[in-house]
Order: sequence, then C-alpha cells, then structure tokens
Amino acid sequence: MHAIDTDPPARAVTADPYAPFPVRVDPAAWGLSRTVVPTLVGPVVVHHRPGPDALLLLHGVAGSWTTWTPLLRAASGVADRGLVLVDLPGWGASPAPTEPLGTDPAAAVLTEVLDALGVRAVDVVGHSMGAFVAVHLAVRAPGRVRSVALVSGTTVATAAAARHPFRGVLRLPAFALLRAGLAVTREAARPLLRGLARVGLLPLLASPVFTHVRRLDRSVLDAFVEELRPTAFLGAARSAAAYDLGRWRAVTCPVTAVAGRDDVFARVSDLDALRGLLPQARTVLLDDCGHFAHVEHPDAVARALDLV
Repeated sequence: MHAIDTDPPARAVTADPYAPFPVRVDPAAWGLSRTVVPTLVGPVVVHHRPGPDALLLLHGVAGSWTTWTPLLRAASGVADRGLVLVDLPGWGASPAPTEPLGTDPAAAVLTEVLDALGVRAVDVVGHSMGAFVAVHLAVRAPGRVRSVALVSGTTVATAAAARHPFRGVLRLPAFALLRAGLAVTREAARPLLRGLARVGLLPLLASPVFTHVRRLDRSVLDAFVEELRPTAFLGAARSAAAYDLGRWRAVTCPVTAVAGRDDVFARVSDLDALRGLLPQARTVLLDDCGHFAHVEHPDAVARALDLV
C-alpha cells in the first residue's frame, strides 16, 4: 500500500518491507544473456534479453548490472519486455578505458551497444551517475530514447558540489568528503573497504548511503564494496563539474525522477530544480529512503515508474 500526494513533488509513503530482495548475480533468473560489445573506448559487458519495448538500465557509482536485480524482482511489468543492462566502461565487468568516461563518450558507447543489439529505441532508467548519463543520452540521441527515469539521481546539487568543492562540503558534505577521500586513497580504497568488511565495520561506513543499513541483505553490502571504482568515480565527478545542465532543456520525452528523502548524495531541492530544467518531469519523493531507492524500496520505485 502507498499513497501519493497530488502536489509536486509527489510524496510516496510506503508500508512495503525495507530492502526486501538481495542483489543477485545469476542473469539466467531473468533470461539475460551476457554479451561483450566492442566499442570505441574498449569492450563493454552487457546483459540483455530480446523483446519489445526495451528497457535500458544504467547503474550508478558502486554499481553494475547486478544492482538492478532487486528492482527486476519487484517489476512484474517487465516480464515480457526487452532488457539491456550495461556495465559502463570502467565499472562492473567492463574494463576501464584509457581515460575516465565523459558524458559524450558514454552516450556514444550506449548508442554503439544498442546498435550492436539491434535495439532501435529504449526507455532508460538510470541510478545515481547513471541517471546523469540517461538524461544526456536523451540530449544526444533523442530518437533512441522514449522516456527517462532517474532513480536517486545525482544531478543539480552534485554537479554544483563537483564544480565548487569547498562550497560542496557545506551543501553536500557526503559527496564532497567521499571525493576528497578517494582523491587521496585512489584504488587503495577498495582493499581497505574489503578489510573493513572482514572485521564487521562496513555497515558503519555505508550507513550514510542507506537509511537502514543493518536491515540490508549481506549481498547488498558485498556488491557495494566490490563495485566501487575510485578512479572512475573521480572521473565522473570531473565530468559533472564541467557539464552544462542547461543542455537538459532540449529533452522532450517524458521524464520521471524518484528520490529518497534521506539521500546524502542529492538534495530534495533537486526535484524542484529538475522541473525547472525539464518542465515535463514528474517527480516522486520516497520517505524512509537513502541513495539506493531501487534497492531500499524496489516495489515503490516499480510503481512510480509504471513497471508493475
């Protein structure tokens, strides 16, 4: 059961269980096949299922195709649809490119992937960084994108914090401090996190990201550690800092933005700012939810995106 207020942003109050599903690594559960697509920046790993009305899912920082499996479990409406789940270059199983991927190359890579799979048009759902890329794909390839959905998107506030790091410490401290920490530790952060996980301290570090970190299935935190890519994260932050968000005004397809009230990598005010950039956008604010809405409240996200 959930209720949605009529005044924007729509506020979803859900009684669904928190984080009810684990992160799964078995693509066969959804009839997905693994394909490696050669692109201009290197090979890209894609899990896909042929079918009509294809849905393109773009993960965020500390994510890969597997991060979407809780949403797929909740989204009964995708049972007969085509699916394209991409490990963006430098993330998941896709090797890192020579240079961290910017937004224009990311859109070009996704177009190459869709061409290789013979998929003409998609509805795009992006989480965190993937939400940023999803909107830009609609800017660069409007004929390929039927709709865009942003799930816990890092958009206006994140771009501002990336552009002005010192100001970002005050306005978006979790993002600014993570960026500063990874700039110092670089790839050493990954074995450090694994060590903290072994001694049981990972929930303490992950607690700002998830509203109820101790209710999570262990698979969620394991994926969080395994999928963190410091170099790629820093590259994405630089790309966001240089990006002109005014380009998003060119998007004409339907847009839905779902955000968690407790998200430390975005601000609730981002939803108002997005409606200024994307007047056609429909926004939904989830209570009791952090930065991984599709993991924390997959049923509510599936309903908000009409995937049930």
